[in-house]
Amino acid sequence: MSMSLTLALSKGRIFEETLPLLKAAGIEVLDDPEKSRKLILGTNHPDVRVVLVRASDVPTYVQYGGADLGVTGKDTLIEHGNQGLYSPLDLGIAKCRVSVAVRNDFDYQSAVRQGARLRVATKYVSIARDFFAAKGVHVDLIKLYGSMELAPLTGLADAIVDLVSTGNTLRANHLVEVEQIMDISSRLVVNQASLKLKAAPIRKLIDAFAKASRA
Repeated sequence: MSMSLTLALSKGRIFEETLPLLKAAGIEVLDDPEKSRKLILGTNHPDVRVVLVRASDVPTYVQYGGADLGVTGKDTLIEHGNQGLYSPLDLGIAKCRVSVAVRNDFDYQSAVRQGARLRVATKYVSIARDFFAAKGVHVDLIKLYGSMELAPLTGLADAIVDLVSTGNTLRANHLVEVEQIMDISSRLVVNQASLKLKAAPIRKLIDAFAKASRA
């Protein structure tokens, strides 16, 4: 009997940019997640399936064995922590950055220079905490789950720490990027037990992904 593999992906950019890598490994997903309501998608390999989960849940599914492998942003991985995960590969897809942004009439540099205590809204609490601690800036972190741009506009926060790809959303909301914290791309993560139990098929997939992402 061949061993089945389950790959956890999130809808949107990560799903779309993983498809060519899967194709290079000879795997084609049979359903379009935008058209189908299915959460488990079959592939042209009877023993490989894709599960669609929320981006922030991918590392959790892989850690606890709900999936053997997953593709997740470096941002999500840092927030989750690396427990129980093997991360062999930066796939170089879904690239963006984590940045600090403020209202374009807020003088961020001078607030930092004067040692002001900043209120920062973010989904990325660990990344933000480490970044400001390293700078010696005092912050109160406010955890939000959506629409960070609203926080400085309503006075909820002085600054936000968020993902930026084009910067269009920031500009549209009269916000400006004042510091880049880190570049982000998506990683392959593997469940540590699966890596032992299903070594051969997982190695094969890792190698195919590595080759395709270099190409």
